[in-house]
Amino acid sequence: MVFSIILWTIAPCCILAKTTPKDEVPPKALNTQTKNNTQAPSIEVQAVDKAGERIGKGIDRFSHSASSKIGKWVEIEVFSGITWLKLLICISLIFLVVTVERLLRWLINGAIRKIPPEVDVISWRQYFFQALSRPLSLFIWSYGIYGALSPLYDHFQTAGGDNIVHIVAQKAADVGGTIAFFWFILSFVQILDVYLKKWAAATESTINDMLVPIIAKTLRVFIIVIGGIIVIQNLTGLKIGPLVASLGIGGLAVALAAKDSIANFFGTLTILFDKPFQVGQRIIIDQYDGVVESVGFRSTQIRTLTGHLATIPNEKLSNSSLENIGERPYIRWLTNIGITYDTPADKVEKAVQIIREILENHEGMKEDFPPRVFFNAFNDWSLDIMAIAWYHPPNYWDFQAWLEKTCLEIMRRFETEDIQFAFPSSTIYIANDDKRQLKLMMLKGEGL
Repeated sequence: MVFSIILWTIAPCCILAKTTPKDEVPPKALNTQTKNNTQAPSIEVQAVDKAGERIGKGIDRFSHSASSKIGKWVEIEVFSGITWLKLLICISLIFLVVTVERLLRWLINGAIRKIPPEVDVISWRQYFFQALSRPLSLFIWSYGIYGALSPLYDHFQTAGGDNIVHIVAQKAADVGGTIAFFWFILSFVQILDVYLKKWAAATESTINDMLVPIIAKTLRVFIIVIGGIIVIQNLTGLKIGPLVASLGIGGLAVALAAKDSIANFFGTLTILFDKPFQVGQRIIIDQYDGVVESVGFRSTQIRTLTGHLATIPNEKLSNSSLENIGERPYIRWLTNIGITYDTPADKVEKAVQIIREILENHEGMKEDFPPRVFFNAFNDWSLDIMAIAWYHPPNYWDFQAWLEKTCLEIMRRFETEDIQFAFPSSTIYIANDDKRQLKLMMLKGEGL
């Protein structure tokens, strides 16, 4: 499509070339330039060169025939053998290129405005036209101006057969066209961003929300690198094969020097694809306990419970044991309630019964997780009653409010039944009381 536009741009110029004989040999300058250049011109440039060659000869023939009718000024040389007529025609062709470029921009902007906005619908046509607008202008300017000036290139050929002006113009057109092409691709990638963001928003995973910009950045970097390599190849004539091979050898050295960064990058990929946690979840890793704030290419940031921001390399994060508190389905309450040793057995049974009654069908209980209460230990200073309960859903502050009400209810019921809570204490028994009489023992020949 774009190539057709360029041909349309230079088509009026080709009308002037109809008077050129078909068997005429191309100028020596073009052949010499192609031989001296390390890289053959692109198809577009070859077509423009041939058209410019025919236009130049057509202008020369027209000058000879029109000089007698219009005036000798049409054959007067301005510089380097370029006549006024040829210079004015080239300027007119540049004006034609500018006009065509402005017209196409106006048509594209009009097409964008005519696309009706639809809620929650991605219009690929709108993104296509928006991505095409500016790169197409650069493409037309690059090859259009090159084609408009093509009749002048033969006049800059040196005695040795070199034509630096032609080579520079040709390189500039190729670079401009290449940049325009990759600029269009880079801009059109935006529609992929929109689709990925829409997909990520439809999923529950917050990691997907961070995966989308990473994919988009990686794709853009890849496009820029490939475009840069092609531009360098057009400018220098280097072959891609040896360049890639040299990059491979240099890449090995870089990989050895940047092994930690590479390890962190692959750690990032492990986190993104395995999804051991989501952004906003609380995790515990090593000595860090906090909420995940962001996942980057190199590291993950965790806001600890003390308010500090901890940055952990992704390589360490992917190779360490990690506890995801945010994924727990419930909060377990496990406690040992100690009562004094002088509590009678029937009151111990009563204490167990009280706790079971309080926890029965408690707030946040599920049928699969009934509470458990048992008298299970003789501690150093207390008789222990173990109580276990599971709270659903795992909302920490709701759990704390329920726990406060439960503990207060246990205290009130124990106070009513005169059941005493035990606290750490020690009992000292003094010998030689009524139950523990000391006896003096006399050994033969010895006394105590």
